[in-house]
Amino acid sequence: MTSNNYILAVKSASLFGLVLLSACGGASSSGNLTAVVPEGTTVQLALLSTTDLHQNVLGYNYYALAADTSLGMDRTATLISAARTENPNNLLLDDGDVIQGTLLGDFQTAAQPIVCSATLAIHKVMNLLKFDGGSLGNHEFNYGLPFLSQVLNTDLGIAGIFKPGNCGAPNFPTVVTNVNSVSSQQPILKPYALIPKTFAARGPNGEALSVALKVAILGFVPPQIMDWDQKNLAGKVYVNGVVESAARYVPEARAQGADMVVALSHGGLDASDYSPKMENGSYHLSKVAGIDALLVGHSHLIFPRGKEIGAAPLDSALAALSASNVDGINGFVNGVPTVMAQSWGRRLGIIKMTLAFQGGKWTVQTSKTTVESRGFKYTDGTTLVATDPTIAAAIAPEHAATIAYAQQPLGVATDFQMSAYFSLVGDVSAIQIVNQAQVAYVKSFISTSSDATLASYKNIPVLSCSAPFKAGRNGPTDFTDVAPGATAGAPVPLQVRNPGDLYLYSNNNIQAVKIKGVDLKNWLETSANQFAQIDPTRTTEQDLVPSYSTIYNYDVFYAENNALKYQIDVTKPVGARIANLTYNDIAVAPDADFIVATNDYRANGGGNFPGINGSKTILKSPDANQSVVAAYIPKLGKVTRSVNGAASSWSFVKVATAGPVVLRSTPGKLASAQAVGLNRVVSQGDTDTSGYAKYRIDLSQ
Repeated sequence: MTSNNYILAVKSASLFGLVLLSACGGASSSGNLTAVVPEGTTVQLALLSTTDLHQNVLGYNYYALAADTSLGMDRTATLISAARTENPNNLLLDDGDVIQGTLLGDFQTAAQPIVCSATLAIHKVMNLLKFDGGSLGNHEFNYGLPFLSQVLNTDLGIAGIFKPGNCGAPNFPTVVTNVNSVSSQQPILKPYALIPKTFAARGPNGEALSVALKVAILGFVPPQIMDWDQKNLAGKVYVNGVVESAARYVPEARAQGADMVVALSHGGLDASDYSPKMENGSYHLSKVAGIDALLVGHSHLIFPRGKEIGAAPLDSALAALSASNVDGINGFVNGVPTVMAQSWGRRLGIIKMTLAFQGGKWTVQTSKTTVESRGFKYTDGTTLVATDPTIAAAIAPEHAATIAYAQQPLGVATDFQMSAYFSLVGDVSAIQIVNQAQVAYVKSFISTSSDATLASYKNIPVLSCSAPFKAGRNGPTDFTDVAPGATAGAPVPLQVRNPGDLYLYSNNNIQAVKIKGVDLKNWLETSANQFAQIDPTRTTEQDLVPSYSTIYNYDVFYAENNALKYQIDVTKPVGARIANLTYNDIAVAPDADFIVATNDYRANGGGNFPGINGSKTILKSPDANQSVVAAYIPKLGKVTRSVNGAASSWSFVKVATAGPVVLRSTPGKLASAQAVGLNRVVSQGDTDTSGYAKYRIDLSQ
């Protein structure tokens, strides 16, 4: 292991100086601390990890106002308890993206931000579960640095930023290694923390010992936060590459006495050539000398493949890395044990390790290391673990307040179901009204602007794009579904919860970019990357969308009066799929001008769309896309399918296939496809191991 590059003499004085911790943190009951560790002593311990919790404290869907047994920390807590019983020597760590993601999060951070004396619901639960440490994700920056400073009760060392006094906060160290203050030129949080642990051990002759270790944790976020949250971060912080930051601080942590180093990397696995700007740099962190284990996230994937009976196959993007020294079955990346615990509390990462004291240092025994991403059905592949009732009790007031907030009426009803179950095969019922709201906003902004340059754009066609953010990325229950309803024959008004279902990210602000026809074509080509290349002659089953991991990059375009039209040819390779691109029935010329209403994430380069990198932005609005949708809907008076949910701008180039082509979606939703006239959705077939139903798609329709 990489820790072999460091030889640290263990000083008896430093061992005596460490405190004995509580049983849930791995304290030993085997007696006094061993002052001098005998050569050959071994310790078995487990790193337990969560990632991308996104305020999913309970197994509850606030958009549907219904329980959801597929997620939530109330079940993660049960996994944690079982893992601690199995592994009395343990640390529980989190990999970031904690405070944003559900209506509970929006309520506490944006709609009614908590006061200093209060603690975020998810932090309350993490304190209850006695987490040992954590890091930040990109979404921690969504609500601004003053709010982050408050909820962490930490001075970020940034000029002019709120300096907390005694605010509610996590009871564990939170670190970030590669985000620095412009004013102080230092990391905004501690770049690493040394966590003292007392562990039960075995001496060279098998005798029971109690030894002290210092475990260092470092935390890394994607450099793209400077683009994604530019409005909050520009001029205040800067971000270094993950490898450069690790190369600086891992040796420092070792020099400060770290016996073991764990990297909490909020980034996925990308084996392409390293760049300090790369979004998913965890693969390259595994090559940094001195890192013993990697806890990764951001991609919302499972790594390694689940070990439960009937576990889903490894995601295709991760499986493709097998030639790059990535072991997706056993959980090693370049020989370093690595785990990604999916998202939303649906899994618990468990790295079981044996450390041996050899040559005056603790060394990881790779052959005795196992890695697991444990889900709710780990015991037999069928039975869900029970919820821990203490979690719901701990946040009962916050839960009730969020439900009351979710039910506030918007004053207008819909006569049709707005869903994303089949958005990948042409249903725009949950996308069109978002695009309509964005077009109306940008057109009004331009027409009323006092800025001469902006006003000069008033005759350029305004398009809009939006992705079906909730279209299966996080499992078969993760789909937008705003259903119509009536009470005693009267329409039921839409509620505050519904715009959040239609547009998930409350932190995105609306922006507009001015592009050419060639940019539009390239944009659409990049969106079409979501689809597999279909072989019409193949007789075996083909999955139309093999991975939902980047569904937020599937932009669907719209123009008023459905003036924009395009087709996607899924038999063609990536980059050559867009056909028959027209505006007002005229082929779009490469030099044609368009304005596109989008969000700040996309306008500033999120998703790596060619030419869309912030340089073409003409409008930066202070208003959130979700708020724009929420404000637009009441102005309509009524929301109808014919006006707000049936104008599909795109279709597939028709092709007959020799074998079945399938799309995975929620079981039992064939009627939703039939209601919008999607004849290409033919039938529902088997349910796969992840719970998605396989729907037969006829691409000749």
